[in-house]
Amino acid sequence: MSNLNSHSGFVSNTALRGNKVSILAFEVANTIVKGSNLMQSLSEENIQILKKEILHSEGVQLLVSTDMKELLCIAAADKREEFEIFSREVVRFGDMCKDPQWHNLDRFFVRLDLDPVTNKQLREEAEITMQELANLAQHTSELYHEYHALDRFEQDYRRKLEEVESLHLPRKGESLMILQSELKHQRKLVRNLKKKSLWSKSLEEVVEKLVDVVTFIHQAIAEAFEENATSSTMNGKDPNKKRERLGVAGLALHYANLITQMDNIASRPTSLPPNMRDTLYNGLPASVRAGLRSRVQALDSKEVMTMPQIKAEMEKILHWLVPVATDTTKAHQGFGWVGEWANTGNEFGKKTAGSNNIIRLQTLYHADKQKMDRYILDLIIWLHRLISLVRYRDNIPKYTPSRSPPTSKTLNLHSNGKHKRIEISSEDKNLLEEVPKRRTLVPGVSKSQEFVMVKKKRRAEIFASSRSMGSSPRRDLKYANANMLDVLDGIGTTN
Repeated sequence: MSNLNSHSGFVSNTALRGNKVSILAFEVANTIVKGSNLMQSLSEENIQILKKEILHSEGVQLLVSTDMKELLCIAAADKREEFEIFSREVVRFGDMCKDPQWHNLDRFFVRLDLDPVTNKQLREEAEITMQELANLAQHTSELYHEYHALDRFEQDYRRKLEEVESLHLPRKGESLMILQSELKHQRKLVRNLKKKSLWSKSLEEVVEKLVDVVTFIHQAIAEAFEENATSSTMNGKDPNKKRERLGVAGLALHYANLITQMDNIASRPTSLPPNMRDTLYNGLPASVRAGLRSRVQALDSKEVMTMPQIKAEMEKILHWLVPVATDTTKAHQGFGWVGEWANTGNEFGKKTAGSNNIIRLQTLYHADKQKMDRYILDLIIWLHRLISLVRYRDNIPKYTPSRSPPTSKTLNLHSNGKHKRIEISSEDKNLLEEVPKRRTLVPGVSKSQEFVMVKKKRRAEIFASSRSMGSSPRRDLKYANANMLDVLDGIGTTN
């Protein structure tokens, strides 16, 4: 670090202390959290988890690559990118310092690649420095919340004061005095937190510690990935160049939403909101739509599968794909402002067994679009069959005995075992009188099957049969498959 100022080295204890962090405290706290998360992800334990678990997970192997060398290059490139973002923020804070030795830190960071041995940092020292910064950031997050509370107290006090003055009441009323006391207490709390947080620290002092952290993280990336650390970036070779990746195309979150929708429909196929199918279909990628109709028409009408069997087939894909989609959604929620990460419930700065941070390889960011489209198409076909089965099942009425009034006579037996004459209940008489009025004949269906309900829905008509169908031969499944194209609205038409 003495290279930063060849004349005097560090002057933080002998020269002017420079300006206070002040209102920049919240931005600096965010940067500290980014550095802390990155530093934790590069611990020996987390690197082992990455290499032995994450890179071998089904999502990574099926959607990204099975080549471990390529995957390590991707992971290293991601860490490099995180490091660049973190270091740029440190450079920006350095340029805000009054002391010129902290200006243009980017020139110093470039030299880290050229002479890594000179700037060797011990992990223990870096962890102590980061813990000090983490404590300051934690107090800064508390200050953030208490500042908001102070603003609310001040607004309440002003409103109450205006109310008292408009009514010409004395200012020594009990409610006003209570608000004034709470406001005074909150101001004192904010002042104390300012002293313990980044707010009152010298910007030069904080930047000095951040530079040490940057130096160590650069070293840790090189050690963790060895030759992979720079091979994908420094040599200009991109292992993903020939493949269209969802993250690069800006489609990762969209695909995550599609997967979530399909999982929700599969878990509750009998209780679908009316617009869910339309929303899902309208969001399908063009390549999936193009192949969907031919796949549906090619379904074997003789193949009969039960609902549990179809769900089991879907689960083979969803059990590993849904967690990836969930992580993608979490990652796209953004890093958040200081008040947001402070509300996560995690003890900031605490070393954990495994990083809580989601890395890109755990999301759909690096997923191959062609591979992903194939899985989406497979899922939509299974989902199509599931909904078709539900509708077909619901549209075949089961024989249920009429619940006649107590006064009507049903099928009874004489004491000698012979049947008595059956009398039709008044409810059934009314039903039979209504049948001719609503009767609809369907080609290829026996005329004895009297249809009692016609329900129109866009291009398809769904008929519910009367009780007489309960003893009739079951319709061939070709009828169900013929209408499969209408199960998800829009699939049966082409533009």
